[in-house]
Amino acid sequence: MNRHSFYPLFFLTILMVAVGQMTQTLYVPSIPVMAADLGVSSASLQAVMACYLIPYGLSQFIYGPLSDKWGRRPVLLIGMMVFLLGTLVIQLIPNASALLVGSFIQGLGTGAAGAMSRTVMRDRYQGAELNRANSLVSMGVIFSPLLAPVLGGWLTEWLNWRAGYWFLFGFGAISTIAILIWFAETLPQERRQPLRVRAAYRHVLGNPRFQGNLLCLMATFAGLAVFEAAAGVLLGDVLGFNAKTVSVLFVLPLPGYLFGAWLSARLSFRLSPGKLMRLGILFLALGALIILLPGLFGIVSAASLVGGAAVYFIGSGILYPTATTCAIEPFPGQAGTAGAILGGMQNLGAGLVTLLAASFPMQGQLGLGAIMTVMVVLVALSFAWLRHHGSPREQLAT
Repeated sequence: MNRHSFYPLFFLTILMVAVGQMTQTLYVPSIPVMAADLGVSSASLQAVMACYLIPYGLSQFIYGPLSDKWGRRPVLLIGMMVFLLGTLVIQLIPNASALLVGSFIQGLGTGAAGAMSRTVMRDRYQGAELNRANSLVSMGVIFSPLLAPVLGGWLTEWLNWRAGYWFLFGFGAISTIAILIWFAETLPQERRQPLRVRAAYRHVLGNPRFQGNLLCLMATFAGLAVFEAAAGVLLGDVLGFNAKTVSVLFVLPLPGYLFGAWLSARLSFRLSPGKLMRLGILFLALGALIILLPGLFGIVSAASLVGGAAVYFIGSGILYPTATTCAIEPFPGQAGTAGAILGGMQNLGAGLVTLLAASFPMQGQLGLGAIMTVMVVLVALSFAWLRHHGSPREQLAT
């Protein structure tokens, strides 16, 4: 890996993804305050996560093929402008409906960075180097959701919850300028593909290796998203912590993801992808059980919520770069399309699961633990799919 060419791309990738990551989690500690200000229930504001994630996922199906034809840079800039528009809608129209509509528009915009974050590294690297690059990006990206809830909680306590969205607008504007000035196109003109969307999607989706890794990523991320959507309600409304305390408790599990991504990068040249996936699934299952078991006895505990999530996040940190690399590597000519499907389906699935979770009152951690456990079962099924439907070489790699 050429470090001189990697670092600028690494930092810009983290910056553009950080906008979307912070938008997804910055408001969580402020949910009770937002609900009181807007005259709605805290539980109903779990729908904000779904309104953001569903368009974030769907828009990537458009951005990916467009980036294979036009290049990565113009698609990124278009997406960032859409994000800024959505943030202004939230600020300028003071009601709950505008919050949902603005979140939807934000998701439409940040979907560009979501798709490109998987694509630009594939443009430059392959094999174990690609897995290492994806792991390092995952490690870098985790700092934005670490910072966002703490920042959101403190801004709410010092000013009001809308201050967090003004911060997002400023951060998004700075990121847009940085991409405009410093982002060097990673897809040269001679490697660009004609816009044959149906054929490209058929080619990528018809690959069993891609199918299995896609299901793995969808289920893993859905478990993360449900925890993020439910944590503010359980810690704030059920356990009664204030916004600052919720923000601190919310971020405590996230270093687990950093550790998992570090493990993935460290072990990518020593262990096969299959062995890395087994390790990740083990952590996912243990984390879900730590949350589920107290819930079976009607217990809501900050220790079990935070501890279980931390272990689950370790597994996610291992699985995310491993499954992403295995899914996208076979498609150098359709990297944008493959990245779009991964990001789109991953976030669409997570959005639908959180929307379903929002329709049930989150009064205890049994529901959260049960949903996360179901997601672990789906991850295990995806691994079984890869074992039985991959090529002989891919089966040996497990």
